[in-house]
Amino acid sequence: MANHKSALKRIRSNEKRRVLNRYQHKTTRNAIKALRLATDKNDAVAKLPLVISMIDKLAKKNIIHSNKASNLKSKLTRFVASL
Repeated sequence: MANHKSALKRIRSNEKRRVLNRYQHKTTRNAIKALRLATDKNDAVAKLPLVISMIDKLAKKNIIHSNKASNLKSKLTRFVASL
């Protein structure tokens, strides 16, 4: 166990961030899955900007790597264009 007050606070704040990061990452993964399962082009076109925004936010906060974000956005855009 940590001996310093600042180390105890760091443990608490790290846990809060971890939970929030996991929530945001999982929510984005679910949105990506919903977009990939979409069969209607109009529906997919409407969802695409929201999903891309979510991916960009994850990359900005270093929850996912920026290259992974680029790859996801590229593949999703190609998928929607192919509908």
